[in-house]
Amino acid sequence: MGAICDLLGPRYGCAFLIMLCAPTVFCMSFVSNAGGYIAVRFMIGFSLATFVSCQYWMSTMFNSKIIGLVNGTAAGWGNMGGGATQLIMPLVYELIRRTGATPFSAWRIAFFIPGWLHVIMGILVLTLGQDLPDGNLSTLQKKGDVAKDKFSKVLWYAVTNYRTWIFVLLYGYSMGVELSTDNVIAEYFYDRFNLNLHTAGLIAATFGMANIVARPFGGFASDYSARYFGMRGRLWVVWILQTLGGVFCIWLGRANSLPIAVLAMILFSVGAQAACGATFGIIPFISRRSLGVISGLTGAGGNFGSGLTQLIFFTSSSFSTATGLSLMGVMIVCCTLPATLVHFPQWGSMFFPPSKDIVKSTEEFYYGSEWNEEEKSKGLHQGSLKFAENSRSERGKKVASAPTPPGSTPLHV
Repeated sequence: MGAICDLLGPRYGCAFLIMLCAPTVFCMSFVSNAGGYIAVRFMIGFSLATFVSCQYWMSTMFNSKIIGLVNGTAAGWGNMGGGATQLIMPLVYELIRRTGATPFSAWRIAFFIPGWLHVIMGILVLTLGQDLPDGNLSTLQKKGDVAKDKFSKVLWYAVTNYRTWIFVLLYGYSMGVELSTDNVIAEYFYDRFNLNLHTAGLIAATFGMANIVARPFGGFASDYSARYFGMRGRLWVVWILQTLGGVFCIWLGRANSLPIAVLAMILFSVGAQAACGATFGIIPFISRRSLGVISGLTGAGGNFGSGLTQLIFFTSSSFSTATGLSLMGVMIVCCTLPATLVHFPQWGSMFFPPSKDIVKSTEEFYYGSEWNEEEKSKGLHQGSLKFAENSRSERGKKVASAPTPPGSTPLHV
């Protein structure tokens, strides 16, 4: 999906994926055995890649000064939709059953509603959506306003940037642990505090529903810190939020009373989900040319981290769920430490200032270095230079930043 966004635009990627996944949602109505259920669930999972197109879209449509908030709001409300679905689908089933359908038929009919919503939303995205503020990517490419890129180049500059892999790891232990916790938190409250399944489920639902405010808060905190401390502030915010999330996760696993456990879960939820929002306050600045691929790799890191955590801590009898949660918290704290290694030559890192090289420490050099001399001679790097100019806000007000080289600022600024 990331490469499709870079090469064809997020509108096509999002619309076609939603509509292509609609038949698999319809197929859920015809499942008759465990194998069919697993296969359909697997195919529906591909629709989750719309997250990548969404984050790419937000990153290209909004000013970099509010990029954390818009990414956090879009993704947070998207994640909240998963929790809302858990509440809405049983109501849809009950409504259909009361119209005269048997329970066997009612749940099957219910799946036609999200299936048709897939089709409708895909058509709306395709007809009403716009790739970039200036227009659709294909139209701009035909006019010569935007250059056509190559997949090999886009992929290369994504995988060879070490910052990409650090944020894949960080997202694996923010979004990843959120997904893992969704799978085990109801069981934890049910077993540890002898609650009935309904009560345990209601408590567990608040973990995912917190996305409506927690993830946007993380994005806002990232943007707010950037106003004063630039990119270095953004890095500190993601480290603080994710580390606190890990600490509260440890506390959750060791809680011995229901009120303490609920409080720890809420604080853990806010920390982990806010860290997700703060992470995508930084992702758009790692690379302009390979933004889609890096967004995709980061999102995949979340899924990989979830699977790995589930495998290590929650699929064997070696650990209780409570012990698994505490150990997962320790892993979150440890896997967040590499954030200290992220350094941008034009903005610095958590502990070190920007480079003193007056040429290599500029935004124009950083983003322009993703294009070779032949590509620059054709003007293919102009989009990256525009973003470089816009990204100077990441220097902050209270941090010494790299100087702007003579002649690099247009006269109208």
